This record gives sequence, C-alpha cells and structure tokens, in this order.
Amino acid sequence: QVQLVESGGGLVQAGVSLRLSCAASGLTFSNYAMGWFRQAPGKEREFVARITRGGVGTYYTDSVKGRFTISRDNAKNTVYLQMNSLKPEDTAVYYCAVDLGLSNTHYARTDRYDYWGQGTQVTVSS
Repeated sequence: QVQLVESGGGLVQAGVSLRLSCAASGLTFSNYAMGWFRQAPGKEREFVARITRGGVGTYYTDSVKGRFTISRDNAKNTVYLQMNSLKPEDTAVYYCAVDLGLSNTHYARTDRYDYWGQGTQVTVSS
C-alpha cells in the first residue's frame, strides 16, 4: 500500500531554516505530482507547495514564495520542503501528499490528493 512518511520538523526560532522530507513507498513515485500542506491549530489544512512528477513545475502559496522551495529526488522516492526565514505564522503540522491524477488543475485543493502522510510538527518561536 502507499505510505508517505514525513520527517524533519522541530522547534526553531524565527529566521532559521528547516528541511522537511517525505519518503514514499508503495507506488511508482516518479509518475506522480507531490504536494505539501500545513494545518495550524484551529485552522483548516492549507496548501503550501506542489511539484510536478518530473520536478520541472513548482507551485507555492503566496505566503511562502521566496522562502520555501519544494524539490524531489525520484531516485530516492523522496520529496523535500526547504523552509528558510521561518516565521511564527509558519507554525503548523506539515503534511505531504500524492496526487494520482494526470492534470494540475485545482492543485491547491486537499481533495486533489489521494494519500497523505501522518504529518510532522513545525513550531517557530518569536
């Protein structure tokens, strides 16, 4: 079965960097687009970033553009989220997800994605 396992979260101070990883198994990883989402306490899960299956196309929510970078290593079945200049408002549980579809329409919607990881907590203190 498909499994996604996130790692790399932690408690950091504002301004520093973290890199999240998501290791995938049970699927042909290189065939599918991957996304990162986050959910803060009391808020809905929101889109953060997406990368196409070949890694050429990337998409970001406005609040992380210029600070976060999504990438993938298809040989390692892993997608990454490099987060720089972290802010307290980035505090959330971060989830990776896989999109088994073929298009990029509605890529920011949670129902676009078919499988999800368990999440990793990122806490940014001021």
